[in-house]
Amino acid sequence: MSKPLAGVRVLDLTHILSGPFATMTLADLGAEVVKVEPPEGERTRNLLARDPKHSIAGMGAYFLCLSRNKKSLVIDLKTAAGRELFYELVAHADIVCDNFSVGVTAKLGIDHDRLAAINPRIITCSVTGFGETGPGRNRTAFDQVVQAYGGNMSITGNDAEHPLRSGLPIADLGGSLFGLVGILTALYERERSGRGQHLDISILDCYYHCHEVNVHQCSGSDGAIQPTRAGRHLAYLCPAGIYRAPGGNITLMGFMHHWKDLCKAMGRPELATDVNYATDAARLAQRDQVVKMIEDWMAGFPDVATIIELLEAHGVPCAPVLSIAETLTHPHLVARGTVRTVNDRFAGEFQIPGMPIKTSEYPDNPDYRAPTLGEHNRELLGTLLGRSTAEIDALHASGTVIEGKM
Repeated sequence: MSKPLAGVRVLDLTHILSGPFATMTLADLGAEVVKVEPPEGERTRNLLARDPKHSIAGMGAYFLCLSRNKKSLVIDLKTAAGRELFYELVAHADIVCDNFSVGVTAKLGIDHDRLAAINPRIITCSVTGFGETGPGRNRTAFDQVVQAYGGNMSITGNDAEHPLRSGLPIADLGGSLFGLVGILTALYERERSGRGQHLDISILDCYYHCHEVNVHQCSGSDGAIQPTRAGRHLAYLCPAGIYRAPGGNITLMGFMHHWKDLCKAMGRPELATDVNYATDAARLAQRDQVVKMIEDWMAGFPDVATIIELLEAHGVPCAPVLSIAETLTHPHLVARGTVRTVNDRFAGEFQIPGMPIKTSEYPDNPDYRAPTLGEHNRELLGTLLGRSTAEIDALHASGTVIEGKM
């Protein structure tokens, strides 16, 4: 059965994370994603490949996940012959994605204006750290740099002196996901206009867009309200945080009407109407005491699972703080396909995050596999561009395209 984006062809020039995550999702949704790789291969092929903690069977775990369902075509875009071959591909493509530094596509002659002259329907998407305009556009950016610029580190951590980064690279992931939204929007708009367009996606823009009330509070109070680090507890509601329990930790949200549910679960229903604890404001004013009360109650149980069962029976939003290893076998995550088991021909069997967009019309694709370097050279050059075997052999001989190993 076909997938939602079957028939959409993407030329993927992205590398590392802020970009490959978007094209990975496009591939998961059924688009034909062609990784146009340099002769040495996209950098994540060997990223941490020799580190046993971050590799599988000697291959970088980054690449195995982010390049699943993609095809690999190796072209040296720094050569005139390579660029001409790329231009031919553009004529048969819908989307070109990159996350080069600002100005690189123009320098290579593959910017939107140049490609739109070949294919007016082409959609180009460039994901950069700071965007293509503004005084910071040429700054070098990684996820942590954007987290710092975007204000995240000023509200993450245990105290005012020790800022922390997010455990996930949320800035890079956010840039990729908003790039994906932009691409799908441009595809929809093209159905009406018949023309493509360029998408200028700034990772910093995307990250900053995800602030909930922080920016509004600060600007609306002329800077008087400055969100600060609250550590393991939510800064403005109580109880809402992470609590120590026998054998692990539990997060629970016992504010608003759930305070009554929590009081019942703890066997102390009278606290729900006690003036010292009845309102969110009252509990927040003495949060340390509330936290101690909850943790003292939890200490009387044998383990986390028993506490979770009791809290859930009373309707209290809660969860055990799971390790990554524990998520791999969690019954709900496995049943939903949130955790997927794949069997790679080189790396063997391992788990990856499954496709989160589940539709009624299209089943999930069980074949998650990353390509070897240049694996699809002959297929794409032959079927897409109509090159003969002799012509493809000549392109390989000249170094315009290259076949390699994983």
